[in-house]
Amino acid sequence: MPQTVLLAEDDRAIRHALERALTLEGYRVTAVADGVEALAHAHRTPPDVLVLDVMMPGIDGLQVCRVLRAEGDRTPILMLTALVETADRIAGLDAGADDYVLKPFDVEEVFARLRALLRRTSPAPETPVSEVRVDIPKQASQTPERYLEAAGLRMDPQARRAWRGGRELELTRTEFELLELLVRNAGIVLDHSTIYDRIWGYDFGPGSKNLAVYVGYLRRKLDEPGAPQLIHTVRGVGYVLRED
Repeated sequence: MPQTVLLAEDDRAIRHALERALTLEGYRVTAVADGVEALAHAHRTPPDVLVLDVMMPGIDGLQVCRVLRAEGDRTPILMLTALVETADRIAGLDAGADDYVLKPFDVEEVFARLRALLRRTSPAPETPVSEVRVDIPKQASQTPERYLEAAGLRMDPQARRAWRGGRELELTRTEFELLELLVRNAGIVLDHSTIYDRIWGYDFGPGSKNLAVYVGYLRRKLDEPGAPQLIHTVRGVGYVLRED
């Protein structure tokens, strides 16, 4: 069965062009012009992924995202935005979006980001027992079976929960996966391309600010007054998790 996309975009030309491109790419697309229609369709026939324009009349993309997340809907959401300021992109992540694309965009970038989002939410293929290999990095310890621990952080990948000390962290899907990658490789500097490949499945190139935005947002949730910073920038290379 083709994967389903709910597209909400008030600009008719962009909506029709993107609907046609997604259909030719093999998706089954429902295209609507505003947030009210988007919520109605999402409630009636939940899609595999949503593509929401941020700026729409009435209920905008951010409001649609907030409503769905408040209802417990974890369907991956890709935001389309002409807003280039970091604060605007953070607002989308704060609303619960998983990723964003800046307008004007290359349709191939939209395809790549959708593929990455859908891979992360698709069930993993079953692996024969004889082929299962457990790889536990030395830098991140695992307490009884299900927990990861490093630099004062504890994570439960199965339940998708994380704590710093006794404080539980409220993380989006992408934030959780980014933090899990850093915890599993605590003390190791991960370069930008490696992180992009592991989290998004696609390297968006040196001009992309996507990773920096997510790291900044994750830091805001991790950092505590008087406590050491955990995620460190290695200029020109990438990021490392360590407790200095």
